[in-house]
Amino acid sequence: MAATQRIAVGAVAAACAVSLAGCGAGAGDGVRQGAPGPQKAEPAAPRPGSAVQLIGDGSTAYTGPQPHLPRPERLKPGQRPPQFVVFSWDGAGEDSQKLFSRFRQVAKDNHATMTFFLSGVYLLPEEKRGLYRPPRHSPGRSDIGFNNEQGIADTVRQLRLAWLEGNEIGTHFNGHFCGADGGVGQWSVEEWKSEIEQAKQFVKSWKTNTGMKDAAPLPFDYDRELVGARTPCLEGQKNFVRAARELGFRYDSSGVNNQVWPRKKNGLWDLSMQLVPFPGHSYEQLTMDYNFMVNQSGTRTQGDPAQYERWGNQMRDSLLKGFARAYDGNRAPLVIGNHFESWNGGTYMKAVEKVVQDVCGRPEVRCVSFRQLADWLDAQDPEVLEKLRGLRVGEAPKQGWAAFLSDRPAPAPKGVPGGPAERR
Repeated sequence: MAATQRIAVGAVAAACAVSLAGCGAGAGDGVRQGAPGPQKAEPAAPRPGSAVQLIGDGSTAYTGPQPHLPRPERLKPGQRPPQFVVFSWDGAGEDSQKLFSRFRQVAKDNHATMTFFLSGVYLLPEEKRGLYRPPRHSPGRSDIGFNNEQGIADTVRQLRLAWLEGNEIGTHFNGHFCGADGGVGQWSVEEWKSEIEQAKQFVKSWKTNTGMKDAAPLPFDYDRELVGARTPCLEGQKNFVRAARELGFRYDSSGVNNQVWPRKKNGLWDLSMQLVPFPGHSYEQLTMDYNFMVNQSGTRTQGDPAQYERWGNQMRDSLLKGFARAYDGNRAPLVIGNHFESWNGGTYMKAVEKVVQDVCGRPEVRCVSFRQLADWLDAQDPEVLEKLRGLRVGEAPKQGWAAFLSDRPAPAPKGVPGGPAERR
């Protein structure tokens, strides 16, 4: 399933071009096959007459509202915003490395929820590849390959459990086409709609496509649950957003931004990944594992083993510096992107796990999915959000949060007419 890594370069300074590279469909970006490990028992299939409403061929089912989703509350006057952190995963699937199951457990252990962007072709068996009709490519083409029955069964199990634990299942679409040769950056709105509908269809028909008729369904209606995405290589965002808005999406995470409070663009919340301090460099670094790798070992997914520990510590420290800058400053949500990969000996997986363990238990920190963040943003007073957007990167309110977000006018500073008298 190997494919060539590509770097998405936007309108950025040349000195920072590499650090802003989008995620690539690199070697190992697909679901690799290996000897499956011991499997736990599958959840029981729904019993006839139960409240479960099977959908279509029974690949998915409506089982009610998602468990473990807190009801979002509007900030009270003068209340300091929580510090949101989103850990998200591009092309989520379970393979022989067991990274999906590993980070499900990391989330549970640290009272966090995450967003898993599923690639639809990970639920399509190789022998049925012709069902995929990618825009601007021949039928059955995919830059990240397809899957086999064991890989699909393992991935479905992780998707099922992840959703029941409160995590979000978004989409990373299908074939992961980047670059100038028919890549997603060239796709029209209608081509994006086709890609989105196919990604949904592969999720909604995995039983038919695999023949696993007796397996338990995914416990959600994907038409209802799919509300956001990240595009391959961070390309094609403009037309994707137009298509996604028409199809009822609520957010997009395909851009690059500074650590400031998000706003809506073209009707969707812009929940882009962000630039954070990069120890040892004069420029800032995008909060994605792939970009750290490119800046450390180039396009070699397995560089110098003597550097692995240093590179991992550099990523960990970079993300923690970005966290601290927001936590002690403007409290802008921190958005982090990753892949289920063992690039450079798995150093980035270890770094992300350390960050989860470090930040998710701190006071006023909420490690949430994109959907939960969008729910919270939608619940806020628009005037309060606009005020938060006025804070610069790392800028805490000068008079404190109570005064900054009070529903009363801030007191006049000392030494001016009507201001507090100076102590004598």
